Amino acid sequence: MLRMIIRFIVSALVLMFVGFLIPGFGPITFLNALIAAVVISVLGYVIEALVGKNVSPQGRGIIGFLTSAVVIYLAQYIVPDLDVTIIGALVAALIIGIIDVFVPTELR
Repeated sequence: MLRMIIRFIVSALVLMFVGFLIPGFGPITFLNALIAAVVISVLGYVIEALVGKNVSPQGRGIIGFLTSAVVIYLAQYIVPDLDVTIIGALVAALIIGIIDVFVPTELR
């Protein structure tokens, strides 16, 4: 349980960092980042259940990257104050993928 909480907090911090760093990905509060982490993990789980494990970001392939970008882009319609452009979602997916190499969160 504690491990899952730490993963959500790390994911929220990554989203806040990406929102601060990337144009096209609006900065969000910590609470909205936590909500976004939950939404992104649920959307990722649903897509992975429908399509299969080959689209997960852990696959490190182009399909996993594009799926992560789509999930980030779709999350803006559920999370308040989250504003993401298509380019912002692609760059955010790239940065989140790089950060996942060093701090794996396994939520997206």
